[in-house]
Amino acid sequence: MSETTDQAVYKTLLESTQAIPWKIDWKTMTFAYIGPQIESLLGWAQASWVSAEDWATRMHPEDREKVVELCISQSQNGVDHEADYRALTAAGDYVWIRDVVHVVRDDNGEVESLIGFMFDISERKKTEEQLLTLQKQLEEYSYKDGLTGVANRRMFDTVLASEWANAQRTRQPLSLILLDIDHFKQYNDHYGHIQGDDCLKHVGQALSRAASRPRDFVGRFGGEEFVLVLPETDEAAARHIAERCRQQVRQQRIPHERSSVSPMLTISLGVSTIVPGAQDRALDFLNAVDKLLYQAKQRGRDRLEMARTTSRSELDDAADARA
Repeated sequence: MSETTDQAVYKTLLESTQAIPWKIDWKTMTFAYIGPQIESLLGWAQASWVSAEDWATRMHPEDREKVVELCISQSQNGVDHEADYRALTAAGDYVWIRDVVHVVRDDNGEVESLIGFMFDISERKKTEEQLLTLQKQLEEYSYKDGLTGVANRRMFDTVLASEWANAQRTRQPLSLILLDIDHFKQYNDHYGHIQGDDCLKHVGQALSRAASRPRDFVGRFGGEEFVLVLPETDEAAARHIAERCRQQVRQQRIPHERSSVSPMLTISLGVSTIVPGAQDRALDFLNAVDKLLYQAKQRGRDRLEMARTTSRSELDDAADARA
């Protein structure tokens, strides 16, 4: 088989594949060749691919600078490389392309040309995006209470640990609110679990409105209990937010005929603030707030009990002062 025949065979093979072959002369930055498949993929005529500039301008603006810089730097260094980008079609749409590039050097080791293949990876990208969306949803679901839409206990544990460490480092106050729906068992028994679930959703929404700052955290602690973590919040501000929680729930005007407190749904709250020292534990603080919630329920419900939790460092300071 002659060399001319070999070239014809290779050209036929290349042009019969879905991959689009191309070659660019390095010195002139012009296309020595591009496969005719480019027209069916992007709509641009084969003859319109004259220079590397045509390739660059037919690229999504958000991808262009990064991809061009990568290809130039890798090519200058004689390194084979790949690049993914969105290519503009003649119709004005975009198609995801993967360019696989091989750098050809001359006998002196100088870059002579670039040869490569373009692959349509649109379907692959669509699948990747779907998987990323699914992954984000799964991550969201893993930290979100499926019934109420607020964060779940797992997320609360993560947030409390993070904000606790931050408060220890910055010596800023951290406030915590634990609250419980008054006589919720009686509510469920009287209205049924479906309406009970709806009640929990409304309470979760009300609490989210009460804690509106970016770092304020609202979560479902378990059952009919909810929790709020309030970073950089002193006692006065914490009390204000707790009262706002009560008001928001009352404004829902959810009937509760079996409550001994009110004909409308109410909540009881335990509230505390601490500036944690290095020796303090978040679990001890949580337990202290839980005791305040218990006191609120013992003292008649539909109320809040509040106390400042003294850190160990403050106790030590007080002991030193007495000494």
